[in-house]
Amino acid sequence: MANILIIEDEEDLLLTLEYNLKNEGYQVFPFATGEEGLEWVSQNGPPDLAMLDIMLPGMSGIEVCHRLRMDERTRATPILFLSAKGDDSDRVVGFELGADDYVVKPFHVRELMLRVRAILRRSSVVPQLQESSQEVFGVLKMDRTRHRVWLAEQEIFLTAMEFKLLDLLLSNKGRVQSRDTLLTKVWNLNNTSVQTRTVDVHVKRLREKLGPVGDAIETVRNMGYRLRERPTDTETSTS
Repeated sequence: MANILIIEDEEDLLLTLEYNLKNEGYQVFPFATGEEGLEWVSQNGPPDLAMLDIMLPGMSGIEVCHRLRMDERTRATPILFLSAKGDDSDRVVGFELGADDYVVKPFHVRELMLRVRAILRRSSVVPQLQESSQEVFGVLKMDRTRHRVWLAEQEIFLTAMEFKLLDLLLSNKGRVQSRDTLLTKVWNLNNTSVQTRTVDVHVKRLREKLGPVGDAIETVRNMGYRLRERPTDTETSTS
């Protein structure tokens, strides 16, 4: 049974979320402030999912997210932002902070429950490997079913957006992906007025996390990015 932490200062919404999540079979721990939520985490360990309102009294949801990502125990905790701000630029900021999903208020509760289920499914451990879900590129191995990535047999942590970005590049090896294409396919953003800097930021972070394989993500000037079609000797060596 998954443990879900909710930090939301609107009492009616907090009660609604708690009621519906419990009906789905989850254990729910609701709080009205970021300070209370983080105190619960410090005493009980990481939840399976944190749902954070961005505009909170005192400590904002953004600050709560930052602290969760900085803590070794909770850096891999899935985070879902709830916000009244629905502009693409606001969603981009949320994803840049490491959110796994971003839901705009008001929302349909049923849709939110489906998103919660999808996040928990991606972050859960599936006992049996499905070979068709795996992809290998040099010392890099991705398992799409289990939403996990290894580098030279050492598992590395990727945020949901970093995982989707890597997945898209791996699926299109040797083919250039424009920044607008990446914004559409990875972030589901169709507004081209959104600054594409968020793509560059995520590519930079992804390269750093992939170590020697990171160099295989090539920048194509004035176009976008592509993953080299084949790994080099450096990218296949475990030394």
